[in-house]
Amino acid sequence: MNNHANKCIECSVSSCAHHCGGENYCSLDKIRVGTHECNPTMDQCTDCLSFRKK
Repeated sequence: MNNHANKCIECSVSSCAHHCGGENYCSLDKIRVGTHECNPTMDQCTDCLSFRKK
């Protein structure tokens, strides 16, 4: 696991393996965002496809 906080990617999902502990940042250099909807209309329709459970 990389503990380097990427200050360009804010994240509060502490159950993700890429989350930087006490800091609300992701440790990845980039993330992949996708959707689970055919025609997304709200932010709740999007997902971080880079998520990995701790």
